[in-house]
Amino acid sequence: MQGLSELNRELLDASALCRQLVPEGSVEAFLADHRHELFPDEMFEDLFPTKRGRPSIPADTVASVMVLQALEGLSDRDAARALTDRISWKVACGLALDEAGFDYSVLTYWRTRLRHSQHPERIFEAVRSVIEATGVLRGKTRRALDSTLLDDAVATQDTVTQLVAAIRRVRRVVAGASELALVAHDYDTAAKPTIAWDDDAARAELVDALVSDALRLLDACADPDDAEASAALGLLALVAGQDVELDEQGHWRIVRGVAKDRVISVVDPETRHMHKSRSDYRDGYKAHLSVEPETGLITGAALTPASTPDGPTGVTLLAGEAPGLQVLADGAYGSGDTLAALGAAGHERAIKPHPSTSAVPGGFHRDDFIVDEAHGTVTCPQGHVAAITPRRHAVFGARCATCPLRSRCTTARQGRTLKLTEHDAELVESRRAWRDGDFISDYRKYRPMVERSIAWLVKDHYRRVRFRGVEKNQMGLSTRVAAINLRRLINLGLVHDGAWRLASTSA
Repeated sequence: MQGLSELNRELLDASALCRQLVPEGSVEAFLADHRHELFPDEMFEDLFPTKRGRPSIPADTVASVMVLQALEGLSDRDAARALTDRISWKVACGLALDEAGFDYSVLTYWRTRLRHSQHPERIFEAVRSVIEATGVLRGKTRRALDSTLLDDAVATQDTVTQLVAAIRRVRRVVAGASELALVAHDYDTAAKPTIAWDDDAARAELVDALVSDALRLLDACADPDDAEASAALGLLALVAGQDVELDEQGHWRIVRGVAKDRVISVVDPETRHMHKSRSDYRDGYKAHLSVEPETGLITGAALTPASTPDGPTGVTLLAGEAPGLQVLADGAYGSGDTLAALGAAGHERAIKPHPSTSAVPGGFHRDDFIVDEAHGTVTCPQGHVAAITPRRHAVFGARCATCPLRSRCTTARQGRTLKLTEHDAELVESRRAWRDGDFISDYRKYRPMVERSIAWLVKDHYRRVRFRGVEKNQMGLSTRVAAINLRRLINLGLVHDGAWRLASTSA
């Protein structure tokens, strides 16, 4: 059953005796004064539907610990220890000075209950409701979008390690799988396969045998009994096929290159490999943020595998916003699909475009051609007109043979072919707006503010996620964002005197 906060103070109540020791304007001082208003008992009553059993830790206490833990980047053990021996935490969470707090496993227990509930991100939602109540975003019509890569919590695995681990999992969870005779390795041991690892032929033979074992398992266990078995077999099928190909002799070998969206660890199958730039790459996840640049408040946050494109997620973060926003973002959000989606939502797009490239250095590029969608034609810089085909190609062909501008246009023997995308008009308009400086002053003034919010997000060891999988780490991200937003609101003058408001904006 749900435990409720006791409003009557203990004899050694930390807040009554030591409140003056906690600095004003800190998150601890704010929680000491207002945690009941921020996290009322009824906000969490659906987590404990029964009235029987031992009462839980009061919701406002656990929620306050989660906020402080997220703010300081502490593990569960360290957070429980801080609640035991730090006066500021006792004051913030409503404990007595001689109270020992609770075991660190309580935090895992509460996260599990929250994750399985209808509103797993309710701590973030509670802080967002405070933002709405203050009206601090009223009239703020700009949102800056950006993302940052986060390291995963597992080791990247090679093909052999993944195959062995995936086969072991299937033998463990699928009925009858352990009875099947497999020859590549003794899967009942925790040891690595015993081969000469510096022998290329031995490694190739092992890969062929492991893939053959995996296929034999998949054929024998085609009808799994439950969801866990289906997931294990699905992962094995993915791992067995993503890195190998058949050679001329019919043996399985490691393929050259890297498969798109490759699974890099069977311990956390949702983590991915991603290049932020040619020299900067990470294995893990990507945190996407939508930020109001003047206040620094994060209005939306999402976590995805690192290989997920920025644009579609950015559009999702703005889904609940009213039309008429000026959306500021870098070129990662400049795809035609993203521009079209933002335009359809009624937003102004202040997004740095990808430059248009030319087939000849210094020559003509897409924006030098005139596209007439109404008549289905394209006119080149020389004035030649070509029809747009059903595949949205404009083939100039023989017209280029004697064209005096050919050397500046194409090196193709058959002449220039212009390929138009579905959202070509949005891309052209985006490049024109950037060239003409329609929004460049706003972009330079407000877009960099999202970098400040990302810096706040990843400090205190938050560059590395603490959990496995998108779902758990999404909860961790939302709690971290809630803590950052709460601290930002406090710095802006957040008070509660019957209603949430900012002292700096109203008396």
